[in-house]
This record gives sequence, C-alpha cells and structure tokens, in this order.
Amino acid sequence: FDEVQCGLGRTGKFLAFQHYGITPDIFTLAKGLGSGFPIGAMVAKEEFALAFQPGNHASTFGGNPLACAVGLAVLEYLLNHGLIEHVSLTGDYFKEQLILLAQRFPFIREVRGMGLMLAIELNQNQNGPEIVRRCMEQGLLINGIEQHILRFLPPLIVTRSEIDWAVNIISQVFLACQTG
Repeated sequence: FDEVQCGLGRTGKFLAFQHYGITPDIFTLAKGLGSGFPIGAMVAKEEFALAFQPGNHASTFGGNPLACAVGLAVLEYLLNHGLIEHVSLTGDYFKEQLILLAQRFPFIREVRGMGLMLAIELNQNQNGPEIVRRCMEQGLLINGIEQHILRFLPPLIVTRSEIDWAVNIISQVFLACQTG
C-alpha cells in the first residue's frame, strides 16, 4: 500500500488502510513521516522483509541519522499529543462545511475524502484553474487537478477557525464565478 501522502494521520487514522480493516504485507511512508523533512520508509511483515537482503534494496540516503531522528520525533508527537484525533474531528468538520457549499452551489458534483485529505469535484464546464487563482489572490492556497477538481490538504494542526476562513473564501470565489 502507498501511504506516502495519506498515511500518518492525514485521513484521521494513523494509517489510511486502517479505515478498511486490512493489514497489508508491505506499505510505504514518506511525506508525513518527516513533517517536511525528507525521509521515506518501506514497512513489511517479517516474512516479506526477509526477502530483502543487504544490497538488493537500495536508497540514496538510507538510514540518515538526522532524518531518522526527525521521523521518530514526528511519530512520537503524532501518537502522544492527540493529533490523529484532532485530524479526525477537524476533517469531519471541514467535510461538513464543504458539503454545505455543495448544497448552495449546483456546479459542485461531489465532495469526497476523509480526514484532512478532501476534494471537491466540479462540473466539467467549471474553470478549476480560475477558482484556484482567485482563492490564491485572497490568500488561500488550494490545489487544482484536471481542470475541475479542487484538492484540500491543510496542515494537520489546522483549526476550525482557519477552516471557516478558508470556506468563506471558497464561498466568495464560487459566488463570483457563478455570477460571471
């Protein structure tokens, strides 16, 4: 499983696959593991890990002591400071606010995602890049995909008031786009 972006709390669980009640044989971690510091990891059940011998699975910076110390500090913080529960609660709140937007703006086809990994899919004729640009002009950075998908991955420490601020900007931009 690829947990590079969705793992380590991003979806409101420690690892995204936990939402589905499964345990993969192998999974990968990266972005959240370093919280901005470059590090990656591959985690495998023992029977599969034994297939890897020294030298047959390489990495450019494998085992960097500073990166490993950062990764350990991130894991300890995630597990000991209620951050995953915070992501679950604020993610639910954010999704609820996006669903309310969908009820107001008929050009929203779908709100999807979990935790703080969310997206709005717009009708194909909506100009996603224009919405992204207008949000950026008001100080809100969002990601646009395929011309009609708006992607939201705020920091795991985002607050409800920051979500309200973002949703207000999105609403204003949607109103402006709807009226011309």
